[in-house]
Amino acid sequence: MAENKSVAGAKKSTAKGKKRAKRSVPLGQAHIQATFNNTIITFTDRHGNALSASSSGACGFRGSKKGTAFAAQIAVEKAAEMAKNQYGLTKVEVYVKGVGLGRDAAIRAISTAEMQIESISDVTGVPHGGVRAKRERRA
Repeated sequence: MAENKSVAGAKKSTAKGKKRAKRSVPLGQAHIQATFNNTIITFTDRHGNALSASSSGACGFRGSKKGTAFAAQIAVEKAAEMAKNQYGLTKVEVYVKGVGLGRDAAIRAISTAEMQIESISDVTGVPHGGVRAKRERRA
């Protein structure tokens, strides 16, 4: 009988690649974006490279529940656990953006996740100049 050489001749590679050394990031940043519809948390190193991230929507909350303080707390716990286990993150500088309900709850959740908060900065954008004024009505 004819043998299919492409299947029979194929061998699986047994050589395993080198295991990457576990990167240690003891001091990082926590970026919290709190809107009325969702809360997004990202843990980064000092240069802004993302280590772990989560959001209220990613944690299973849907609709208006995503904008709640409880949903923000759950999202922070999930992202903080990942950052602590994989990178050994222990101290964070917190940057908060937005005016949602999850602002304070997220910061409290970081401190209860046994991470030391070095500083808290509000980086919410402030409009200056505003939008263009309406034209004058014609008579």
